[in-house]
Amino acid sequence: MFYWLVKAILTPILRTLFRPWIEGGDHIPHEGGAILASNHLSFSDSIFLPLVVPRRITFLAKADYFTGRGVKGKLTKGFFAGVGQVPIDRSGGKASEAALRTGLRILGTGHLLGLYPEGTRSPDGRLYRGKTGVARMALEAGVPVIPVAMINTDVVQPTGKKIPKLGRVGIRCGKPLDFSRYKGMEGDRFVLRSITDEIMYELMLLSGQEYVDQYATAAKADIEESRVAATEAMVSDAPRPTRRAS
Repeated sequence: MFYWLVKAILTPILRTLFRPWIEGGDHIPHEGGAILASNHLSFSDSIFLPLVVPRRITFLAKADYFTGRGVKGKLTKGFFAGVGQVPIDRSGGKASEAALRTGLRILGTGHLLGLYPEGTRSPDGRLYRGKTGVARMALEAGVPVIPVAMINTDVVQPTGKKIPKLGRVGIRCGKPLDFSRYKGMEGDRFVLRSITDEIMYELMLLSGQEYVDQYATAAKADIEESRVAATEAMVSDAPRPTRRAS
């Protein structure tokens, strides 16, 4: 109920300010479970996609959004719950299995599940290697995967910016991908990788992004390491003040 209330409030405001457009919206089924697998450019991806899709979309969001304290923490938790996000632990291991089960439960009730196969936002606007959880969910739930490309959301709200600037954003949906031919093979890591790569290829075509065969988390670590090294080099190369003779 809260989801539809939040959507009713935000839709006219955001449609007026950002004029979102959608192509291929008819590829999203009117009923039944399905995975919307999207590229991830901005925090606002999870806001604009539900805005243009009539059906409710549930996203798996990092648990940090739901653990804040005080009034701000409660408001943040309420907002994310209101826009259809459920908390998951992304630390890996048993947490990954729990996230998988949460996704399967959502799909099993016939709902749409929004996933970002890259696992995190792109650090530089390029499309990174997908994680195979999306493939495993599709096979275990027996649902189609609809590739979804978010367009221009990183321009409207770049990483690190809390308040978006005005601009137009778009959503481009591809044809549903049916992986039923792999039924019963969700334990085969080569099959899971093949399925995931096919999804990422479709996202590359839809978004026009350059593809990088590296996980986005590793790319972020490399970028941060380069930034730290550059800062240290600047400090070491800076001229040191000379001491005056007394």
